[in-house]
Amino acid sequence: MTIHVSPDAHPALVLNADYRPLSYYPLSLWSWQDAIKAVFLDRVNIVSEYDFLVRSPRFEMRLPSVVSLRHYIKPSRNPAFTRFNVFLRDRFQCQYCGSPDDLTFDHLVPRSRGGQTTWGNVITACSPCNLRKGNKSCRDAGLFPMQMPYEPSVHDLHNNGRLFPPNYLHESWFDYLYWDVELEP
Repeated sequence: MTIHVSPDAHPALVLNADYRPLSYYPLSLWSWQDAIKAVFLDRVNIVSEYDFLVRSPRFEMRLPSVVSLRHYIKPSRNPAFTRFNVFLRDRFQCQYCGSPDDLTFDHLVPRSRGGQTTWGNVITACSPCNLRKGNKSCRDAGLFPMQMPYEPSVHDLHNNGRLFPPNYLHESWFDYLYWDVELEP
């Protein structure tokens, strides 16, 4: 079957050499073009394929749905301090009221009072709670976080990322996404 494929169609799940995804959130995906390029450059092994072909005048190939890197990439031990990673650590919800809407981040010790922009002082907050707290302490504002801020490990972020699966998961990916999750007895 020959199809015309858009760059967003038929992405390939990218696994490390140990067959774990490079990341869970966002899920490590490559466009079909990048996956084919990596195959030709001998950087990946094809683990699973779609039932769709791409053709050139002298070549045809099924599109890879899962690829694994030939060489292991050691995951970073300490995730970067980014707004996205703060939201992921806090599971995309305000740490004061639990709302998932209109998120920003809040300094527990306000910057105007010497608070730093660090893992240990920043939490996810919705705009209304953030405005309500302003530059006051949690006690003065009467707002207390559900979870105190902490520096997460990559493992913490991966576990939280699993709670937010992408809108589309191809059936060939399931065996590789959650195989390292602790099983129920």
